[in-house]
Amino acid sequence: MLRIRCPWCGVRDEAEFRYRGDASVRRPRGDAGLAAFTDYAYVRDNPRGWHLEWWLHVGGCRRLLKVSRHTVSHAIHAVGAPDDHLPPPPDGARE
Repeated sequence: MLRIRCPWCGVRDEAEFRYRGDASVRRPRGDAGLAAFTDYAYVRDNPRGWHLEWWLHVGGCRRLLKVSRHTVSHAIHAVGAPDDHLPPPPDGARE
């Protein structure tokens, strides 16, 4: 089980959170066209390694978090608010 450090509530079990998607994807501009919005909604990579994700703390403060998590080891490098710029994982961070 993952242990996620909520900036407002402290360390909590994964069961209190819901995964909300890829935090590295940017919403297209309003005039971008149907193809851009289709890609935004449905096309996703399946990365191996460090990944930025949205998590919602449904069992606590109900706030949205940005989490830097490794998709293989499930190690969590950093957690922050949606507007935070999370630090990159250190070089040589374990997979």
